[in-house]
Amino acid sequence: MRLRYAALLLLMAVLAIIVGCGKPPSEDSTSNTDTSSKSSSSSGGLFSRSTTVTVPEGTSIVVRLDSAISSKSNHSGDTFTATVAQPVSVGDKVVIPEGATATGTVVEAKARGHFKGAAILKIVLNSVTIRNTNYDVETSADTRYMKGKGKRTAVVIGGGAGLGALIGGLAGGGKGALIGAGAGAAAGTAGAAFTGNKDIVLGAEQAVTFRLLKALDVKM
Repeated sequence: MRLRYAALLLLMAVLAIIVGCGKPPSEDSTSNTDTSSKSSSSSGGLFSRSTTVTVPEGTSIVVRLDSAISSKSNHSGDTFTATVAQPVSVGDKVVIPEGATATGTVVEAKARGHFKGAAILKIVLNSVTIRNTNYDVETSADTRYMKGKGKRTAVVIGGGAGLGALIGGLAGGGKGALIGAGAGAAAGTAGAAFTGNKDIVLGAEQAVTFRLLKALDVKM
């Protein structure tokens, strides 16, 4: 009798072990596994969509000034704001869209008569905001120089292509001469800078071209 009872207990224990081993994972465990899997999948998808595009050194960035800059009223260290006038693309991707905001600095500003009778205005671009992210940039300087009294001459040095233009007026007449390459763009910028034989003025909405001196990495 005792032997039968002992055998019955042993059988029940074996059955309990078998049933326990065959039990499916708990809901908490399954939920945790699914959540972890989804999180990994989501992260992987996010990183796979994030890329960095490099805007090469030498690329031109054309901006329009938000307000006027003058060799007489501005000083070295003054900052200015501008808006990107033309989109900048790398391959088939628009990296810097038209309308992006930009900031710059007046490197040098001297009114006529304070620098050997001449006026000088030199500005650079410092940063561009692309899709709510601010990127520091290093650009060539847009430099404009005007001789003193009696010499109605303005010189533009630098710019996007590193080209210069010279606009000169003859002492006794209204005729002028344009010398240099890139006549179309340079003529417009130089003309805006040459105002009444007094000082160099870049008006609001004036288009100014800068050239990247260092490649710019932009997250897309």
